[in-house]
Amino acid sequence: MMDLKRILLPIIIAIFFSAFGKAEKRPSPVKEPYPGITGRPTGAEVPDSPDPLVRYRWAEPSCDDNLEVYSLQPQSVKGNKREVVEYKNPSGPITVSGDCDLMFDFGQVNAGWLEFECEDMNADVICSISEFNEPAVFNAGSEHPVKTLAPKRYGNTYRLELNKQLYEGVRYAWIHLKNVEGKITIKKVKLVCQTKPVNYKGSFSCNDTLLNRIWYTAAYTVRLNLLKDYFGAILMERSDRHSWTGDAHTSQGASLVAFGNYDFVRKNLIYTSEQYNGIESYSLYWVQSLVDYFNYTNDKETVHQLIDNACKKLDAAYRQYDELPSLTFYGWDERLGGGFEHPNNPETQLAYRMLAIQSWKQFGKIMEAFGKSELAARYKNYAEEKTTQLHCLPRWYKNGDIFALSDAINAGVVRPDEEEAVWQTAFTDRVQRVSYSPFNQYFVINAMARLGRHGEALHTIDDCWGGQLRYGATTFFEVFRPSWNLYKQAQNDAPVNNQCGYTSFTHPWSSGVLKWLSEEILGIRPSAPGFTEFTVCPHLTEGLTDVNGSVPTPHGTIVFKIDALKGKGNLTVPEHTTANVFIPLMETKGVNIYVNGKLISAKIANGTHACLPPLPSGIYTFSFTYEGEKAESPQIQEPIIYRYTAESVKEDSLTRGNWIGKYGSKGYMLFNFDEQGAHRSKLPAQCKSVTFQKDVNWHADELANSPSALLIPGSKEGKRQLGGIITGDPAACWQTFTMDIDYRSNESYKVSLYLADPNGGRRTAIELFDLDSKRILMPVRMVRDYRGGKYVTFTVDRPLRIRVCQVRGDNAVCAALFFD
Repeated sequence: MMDLKRILLPIIIAIFFSAFGKAEKRPSPVKEPYPGITGRPTGAEVPDSPDPLVRYRWAEPSCDDNLEVYSLQPQSVKGNKREVVEYKNPSGPITVSGDCDLMFDFGQVNAGWLEFECEDMNADVICSISEFNEPAVFNAGSEHPVKTLAPKRYGNTYRLELNKQLYEGVRYAWIHLKNVEGKITIKKVKLVCQTKPVNYKGSFSCNDTLLNRIWYTAAYTVRLNLLKDYFGAILMERSDRHSWTGDAHTSQGASLVAFGNYDFVRKNLIYTSEQYNGIESYSLYWVQSLVDYFNYTNDKETVHQLIDNACKKLDAAYRQYDELPSLTFYGWDERLGGGFEHPNNPETQLAYRMLAIQSWKQFGKIMEAFGKSELAARYKNYAEEKTTQLHCLPRWYKNGDIFALSDAINAGVVRPDEEEAVWQTAFTDRVQRVSYSPFNQYFVINAMARLGRHGEALHTIDDCWGGQLRYGATTFFEVFRPSWNLYKQAQNDAPVNNQCGYTSFTHPWSSGVLKWLSEEILGIRPSAPGFTEFTVCPHLTEGLTDVNGSVPTPHGTIVFKIDALKGKGNLTVPEHTTANVFIPLMETKGVNIYVNGKLISAKIANGTHACLPPLPSGIYTFSFTYEGEKAESPQIQEPIIYRYTAESVKEDSLTRGNWIGKYGSKGYMLFNFDEQGAHRSKLPAQCKSVTFQKDVNWHADELANSPSALLIPGSKEGKRQLGGIITGDPAACWQTFTMDIDYRSNESYKVSLYLADPNGGRRTAIELFDLDSKRILMPVRMVRDYRGGKYVTFTVDRPLRIRVCQVRGDNAVCAALFFD
């Protein structure tokens, strides 16, 4: 199989050498935009963290601190022509005696920019960076959509400057050298990285290393996006690198737990209080962030300052509850409308209403704490009115899916006698529990925890966040499908671009899992504002037998450790706080518990835990023995089953344009076949329609004689033509198009896409969904090397939505659709 990276890289390099091959010389020396790092590596080593600064501590970090910079050396370097490259250390000196490309791996994604030194640059030089293992390309509107450019020269220092703020998401960097004369020596290759001073105050560790890695990767994803004055939402510069109010909900929650940087969360809440990005749900996520902040800090002054703002958002949600406005966006998952494509659908509308009820309840509760009985009653009444209205509908949940019903569970709308039916409606299929947006996945796992389904939630965490780590992640992604791991050829391959545009590998909206792990597995959460009273209720399931960690509070740090198999634990309860501790029963009938050597009378709670009497501030040690059976961590078997397997898909690169008699026995559509804007079609009787969204018309008269061009039906001379529909690259969010095939029959049928690549280098992904439910039907299909034309055939039994996504190359091209 041809290596498409070898096709794409020379194309990118050739274009940029012709335009930008000479480094622009600037005054010497280079000046960095921020002061050097003042933190010191005094913290403990954390092998499970990807963060190079996880040990660093600052004396008194503040929300008003400026950014600081630090340097990182590459962990490895590879040259595409080994015979012209000599080095002992990846950072240099590197001696080069001929044209080559040098690829540097810095070990993890960083917020930084590339610099190196050279005193004898007798060559044309350009540089590239990326979060994944190929030079990055992003959408139009970015300062430099193609992340490849000639570096600027400051004396003997060369710096790649792709945007005014300098930083990008960088794990990999390239130095491309052309027209090399003699020998040149490259020295001091490094990333200059920026950071907001912040200390790790929270921690997490258990006997499942993957969960530890997930916690610290989420923390690092947030830390990288802490900017000088607000929480950033994306690392790569693709024209949308500003604060997104809803995105900040999960990243602020993770920050409260991992860093306890209350002043910066407060600053961001105020900064975003008048923003909602034109997205209705984001106003409500802002209210929920305010509630989280109050519960973690008991900062009444700030909340009092923002009460009127929150009320305006909540009252607006009440006024528009019945006749909703355009929701604009609820998430990238197909069931949520695919981002901005179809946001006003029954699933998102029900989800938004449940989010409103949850927000009214949460805010009403904290108004009670403020003594604002009138406001508390108003929002309690809003919630009760709409909940009663909902329950007037028999089996109101029957048409809901995972997102709306998760929001309903989190809102407390689902009654106990409805829980099992709701679970059976949307939660039993492990494949369908996974959200394309890890942001929305956070609310799903919250709902599963409320139902006591921690084991299944851990499966979903493994599929979503564990899957990203298996893909090679060192930060968490904007979108992800577990099946990406089935087609990758190496760690950190270029991702599928899609309805979200060019996919970001560092998106802090995906970090909500950190807060979940600390609140549900470690089990520490506030039960009164500011942790004056808190709960410790670890959930040890799916093989988990021990967990330990810490959570910062305004009164000091809570530290908890438990080992169920050894029957030991300890807890630090800060001053002015009280702990309610629950010891897991681990599938036994009961447990005898000693606290600081004294036998304690404990009550059984929910049949899963033993509840201790409240513990005031102090340091406690626990020892316990289980009654009856041996203590076990329960495990649930949940297979991963798609409707159609990857093995059922067939690819054909031999037939090329000679389709007649081989494809289309029941019908066909030849896209833009006769001219641009005119499809030639002959649909089967069972197919009511084929409709498209985001398709761009394309017709190529110049390729009519190509073997990959399609034969003209009825042509005795064997004439050919070639047209197609393509993705709208490089426009933002136009990296995909959909075909909705309304084919209804009691029998299975075959549908084949014919992909054509006029100039090589394209890589395209295909996704199949049930047209009615929008549930995914099979693993993502990656199609590589289709320059000569390639048929991709699926055997299916229902109406379909087919989503075609660009991965690499100018765009994705589909020339025809065949039915057999």
